[in-house]
Parts: sequence; C-alpha cells; structure tokens
Amino acid sequence: MFANDCIYAVDEHSVIINPKWITYLTKNSGILKAFCYWHLCLYVQKRNPNVPDIANKLFKPPHRNSLLKPRKEFWDIVIERTGPVKCIYTKNLLNINEYAVDHFVPFAFVSHDLIWNLIPADKNFNCSKSDKLPIFDRYFDDYFDLQELGLKAIINDSPKNKLLQDYLTILPDLSLLNSLSKEDLKNRFKDNIHPLITIAAANNGFEYMY
Repeated sequence: MFANDCIYAVDEHSVIINPKWITYLTKNSGILKAFCYWHLCLYVQKRNPNVPDIANKLFKPPHRNSLLKPRKEFWDIVIERTGPVKCIYTKNLLNINEYAVDHFVPFAFVSHDLIWNLIPADKNFNCSKSDKLPIFDRYFDDYFDLQELGLKAIINDSPKNKLLQDYLTILPDLSLLNSLSKEDLKNRFKDNIHPLITIAAANNGFEYMY
C-alpha cells in the first residue's frame, strides 16, 4: 500500500497515513500547518489581487484590537486642539468621550485599524452601521474634511506621533503636507478609498447603508 514508504495512500473512501510517518507528522505539525496556510494564502491572493489582507480574512484572530489608542493618541488630541467635530453621518457635534471610533471602510473588509480609515462618529449610529459601506458620493467629502483636520492638527502639534506613519500609504512624504493644495490631498485620499469601497461592494458582497 505504501510504495517507497510514501506518507499516505488513497483508496475509494479515505486517505490512509503511513504509520512510519506518524511521529514525524506529530512532531512537526506546527511547521506543516504554517506551510499549508502560507501556500493557501498565496493561492487565494493570486486569484483575488484587489482584496486586501487575505491572511486575516482566511484566519481571523480571536479578538479584534482595541481602538483605545487611536482614540486617546489621535482623535482626542484633535478635539482638544480644534474643538468638537461633526459626525459625518448624523451631523451631531462630538466631544471627547462622546464618540465612537468608526471604520469608514468596514473592518470586515480591510482587516486593519489604520488611522486614515478611522473617524469619530455618533455612538448610536456607529452601532447600527455595522459592516455596511458608506455611499461614496454622499459621505466622502465630509470624511476627507475630518481626516484633513485630524492629520494637520496632529502633524503640527505632535509631528513624532507614531500614528502618523499610517498615512504613508496615502502621502509617502508627510513633510509635503503643507505644500499640497486641498484638492491634491483630497485626490490622494480618493484614490485610496474609492477603489476599496467599489471592490467591497462589487466583488465581496458588502451592502451600502441607506
């Protein structure tokens, strides 16, 4: 059955492991499992090139990260410096301790907590929003205004804030921020956000909120 001491044999109903390999497979199960997962990720990513963070979609961590850091080390500082901000969904004014941190593009799609995708939002609305997508033409301008406010407030007040590194995917050289026109900066955000929302809706089954 096990020609040349092969690891397994196959019949009409099952896969049969060669007993000679049991010790090896048991001892090295972690390495073998990681090898299989890695190649599964490569296979799925190759066939879904526009979907971000395939690995975390295949193998979700048991717990999501806390959003306390972006709240305390970014948006609370922005509100302290600039005053209450307006929720882009409800138009309610939000002060410190009066907002939830919202993923503009749902976490279920992007699988990350990068600050360029996080904004303060009305707590009640954020609970009802769930994993639905914002309608781009309706909400992007207000999203961008809030992000621009936050980015400029932090970079001027606390230029060594580590969360600023999250913006490097949008603006690789943050020192150019103040020399960019509002329209140029807005287009950089648009080029980053619009494809994510489009792909999430078109290819991944995410619904828009209405």
